[in-house]
Parts: sequence; structure tokens; C-alpha cells
Amino acid sequence: MAWDTARTKRLLLEAAVEEFAEHGPTGARVDRVAAAAKVNKERIYQYFGGKEKLFTAVLASELAKAAEAVPLPAPGEGDLGDFAGRLYDYHGAHPHLLRLLSWEGLRDGRAPVAAEEERTAHYADKAAQIAALQLDSTVTADFEPGRLFGAAFALATWWLTMPQLARMSLSGADGSPEATRDALVRMVRALTEPGSPAR
Repeated sequence: MAWDTARTKRLLLEAAVEEFAEHGPTGARVDRVAAAAKVNKERIYQYFGGKEKLFTAVLASELAKAAEAVPLPAPGEGDLGDFAGRLYDYHGAHPHLLRLLSWEGLRDGRAPVAAEEERTAHYADKAAQIAALQLDSTVTADFEPGRLFGAAFALATWWLTMPQLARMSLSGADGSPEATRDALVRMVRALTEPGSPAR
């Protein structure tokens, strides 16, 4: 039945998120994914075609969830500081995606990745949304939209991907998530608002 297939795929994807986040695409094992999902291992090959395609499906699913949960603001509805704060919140509550992206980057480096064309189109859309914020004078026009997106993303996620460095760099300061988020929003806003000095 169709609902059984959908449920089985969902169980496998949920188990695969945990497995790939913990072990990366190279160290992950389909037998552990199947055992965690309580599904026959052959279903992975039937529904996804193997471990590599399962990793691609996991990334696509997690990226889609993040994009839906943390959209860029429309003109007049916020700025990149707001966006960075919401991004920080999301990745703090859902740490698996940053781990998955880190594993992908460590393994593939500058080589093309799976579904790169579709993902590039997605980020081109993000850049177009930031360009609209530039036209609205919400965001500085001193930098290309893609660079502004990258800067906001990097500032929002560094604290979560490098917690040991964040802890050491904030020695003696308030390192609570609340204080970090507040500073992050203000930093991104100060760096990207129109009139910020571009040196």
C-alpha cells in the first residue's frame, strides 16, 4: 500500500539523518540505518538505490526543511539580522544539518556534489531575494547578494559548528545562547545595513 511505502521511506530517512550526521557518508552503514528504522536493508536499495543516493536524499530533505522554516524576509518585513537570528535558532535546535554539510564539504571539497545544479538554483533564488532587499534599501548594495547571504550564514552558524573556539574566544564574557543570538543579530545588522562602511 502507498502509505506503507511512504512510512518506510520516512523511517529510513529519519534513521539515515542520525547515521550520516554521526559517521559521515563514508563511515555510515546501511545495515545500521535499517536496524535503527526497523526496516529490511533491501528497502534502502529499492527506494533510494544505495548509500550514496540515500545521503543525497537525506541532504535534500534536511535542506528543504531548513529553507521552509527559515525563509529570507520579504522587503519591508525584516533584515539580514533577523534572518541570522532565526537561522541560529533553527540550527541550534536541528544540529544535524550543519554536520551533514560539514561531512559533505570534508569529503567532496571543491568537487561537484550531488544535485549541485538544483542546489545552485536554490541559492540563486536566495541571492535574488537579497537583491530585492538591496533595492528596498534594507540591505547594503556594497556587496554581491550571494556574499551577503554567505556572511549571514557563516556568522549565524560558526558558534554552533565551532563551539570549542566560541567558548575560548568568549572567555570571561556571557557565552549563553541568548547573549550570542543577541550579539549575532546586532553584528549582522550593523555589517549589512545601508551606510555601513565597506572597507
